[in-house]
Amino acid sequence: MLPAGSLTTAVVLAAGEGTRMNSAIPKVLHPLAGRPLVEHAVRAAAGLAPEHLVVVVGHGRDVVDAYLRTVAAVLGLDVRAAVQARQRGTGDAVCAALGALPAGTSGTVLVSCADVPLLDTGTLGELVAEHHRAGHAVTVLTAVVDDPTGYGRVLRDHSGAVTGIVEHRDATAAQHTIHEINSGVFVFDAGVLHEALGRLRRAMGPPNSQSQGELYLTDVLGIVRAEGLPVGARQCADPWLVAGVNDRVQLAAVGAELNRRLLEHWMRAGVTVVDPASVWLDIDVQLAPDVTLYPGVQLYAGTVVGPGAVIGPDSTLSSCTVGAGATVVRTHALGAVVADGAQIGPFAYLRPGSRVGERAKVGTFVETKNAQLGPGAKVPHLSYVGDATIGEGTNIGAATVFVNYDGVTKHRTTVGAHARTGADNMFVAPVTIGDGAYTAAGSVITQDVPPGALAVARGRQRNVEGWVSRRRPGTPAAQAAQQAQRGHGDQTRQE
Repeated sequence: MLPAGSLTTAVVLAAGEGTRMNSAIPKVLHPLAGRPLVEHAVRAAAGLAPEHLVVVVGHGRDVVDAYLRTVAAVLGLDVRAAVQARQRGTGDAVCAALGALPAGTSGTVLVSCADVPLLDTGTLGELVAEHHRAGHAVTVLTAVVDDPTGYGRVLRDHSGAVTGIVEHRDATAAQHTIHEINSGVFVFDAGVLHEALGRLRRAMGPPNSQSQGELYLTDVLGIVRAEGLPVGARQCADPWLVAGVNDRVQLAAVGAELNRRLLEHWMRAGVTVVDPASVWLDIDVQLAPDVTLYPGVQLYAGTVVGPGAVIGPDSTLSSCTVGAGATVVRTHALGAVVADGAQIGPFAYLRPGSRVGERAKVGTFVETKNAQLGPGAKVPHLSYVGDATIGEGTNIGAATVFVNYDGVTKHRTTVGAHARTGADNMFVAPVTIGDGAYTAAGSVITQDVPPGALAVARGRQRNVEGWVSRRRPGTPAAQAAQQAQRGHGDQTRQE
């Protein structure tokens, strides 16, 4: 007998077609809080450190298997994929999983489902521990729900012992009144499971025969009980943990519940969420104490926010790092790093490769891409900064464009420390502006500017007197000009 709570094999069932999703994407790859459904299930099972972890794939198995390989590599797991070529029920899927194990594998087998994303490692561990403590041959995870429609009902005798599970469609009127439901999550003694599934498969007839129907794990319970072996159940106190996802309505409901739990976790950890109804987090987002999230914030996978930072309102960050005390207001950012005390927005767009230094500013209607701003640098308004390095303390004038693309290749612009560039500048890359240099407003800079120099690159202004009256006679502009000229003449005579 294995020590209480130990686990030999974990099986995750992920072969179903999920027709009610009405999607070209396999159901188990639909995302929830930044992770596909199947990854939630794999992580929960992997948390028990089983000797073998098997995921049964079927519908869309090529893309599901490819994703599982990626997850396994990231998490450092050994995940085996077993193929259920035709979906003939949960029992048949487990047969496929057992067939992927080394010959003679014994011990304890946990079976969970890829479409039950809130089920966590702790709950699974308690189920396995109860199985060992009670010495059961089979232990099923159950829950009591307000509306059991569609779920299999757990049947018990007068002593409370589990006698079986009846599917909703097969239940009698009396059984429909039962509110304890089967979660589809089981723990088995491996030897008992092998024997019971073998008997059921033989009863189904030869593979691919017309007599072969579907094989369900719930049928195993009947065989085990008929053999006089102990069958048990552990009731999950939180029905949400065993809530399944079969369509997009359920996906949204479970997603909203997971988001509520994530927000509650972070609020209890010291984060202020001004309006929890409008803030959404992915599951791996990390928030430090005293972060404030204003309404309309979405923080997606890979985002880390430092202490005292303020995000929002109306900001979306994906794979971003935000430093302590920074503010990010009405901003969309992807793959950006915002250092301590920096100010972003409102209405800023930080694209991948953007690095905003300490106390730097990216202001209103500014877009950055593959750009580094040094400490205290500022791009306050109406500018595009692409493929650029901006030095410490430099100020970029309004309506500036870093012209980085020649139609074939991207080129880089470097602006030194404490430079001052005028409004409506064009920096045609590759070009370098030296430390402490100035550029005049309206300039198109195509050559390097030495440190401390003033660059002026614009045509000399020429005023053509009387042009409007001659070329646009009778227009409102001409009338206004004539009136202004008369007024100027009257003022001159008075003087």
